Order: sequence, then C-alpha cells, then structure tokens
Amino acid sequence: MNIYVGNLPYSIHDEDLRELFQEHGNVTSARVVMERDTSRSKGFGFVEMDNDGEAGSAIEALNGSEVDGRRLTVNEARPREDRPSRRY
Repeated sequence: MNIYVGNLPYSIHDEDLRELFQEHGNVTSARVVMERDTSRSKGFGFVEMDNDGEAGSAIEALNGSEVDGRRLTVNEARPREDRPSRRY
C-alpha cells in the first residue's frame, strides 16, 4: 500500500521517515518529496508497505501523531492525477 504522509517537519529525511513507519511493519520504500531548486523538503512524503494490514495499522497509529511539534496527516495515497504540462 502506498501511504501519504503530510505536514512533515522540514528537517526530516527519507531514513527518518522509514524508521517512523518501520515500527509498524516492513517498509518497502520511504521518500520525502524535495523542491528541485533548493533541495528543501516540501513537507510531505510517501511510504510504501507491502502488507496492507501493517500499513493500515501504521496509518491508524501515526495519523494525528506529533513529530517535532507538527501533527502528521497520514492516509492511503490517491493515484496521481494527470496534470497539463507547465512548459511553454
């Protein structure tokens, strides 16, 4: 299951995100989304867990929890919508 994690502290990195979820089961991947120009976190990321039961437990346990003073938003990720190209 692909999990969206929002309102992350800007100081968090991929490995920190992985460790946060690994307490609830096997994490296939964990990625904090970064701005291209500044390499600064955008404040959200995605975690992939191969076991839906463990993923559901992680969502339930971590949604609304606090990390470095920020209350996380954690839910199942929706498929990415196609957006028109921004190139001119």
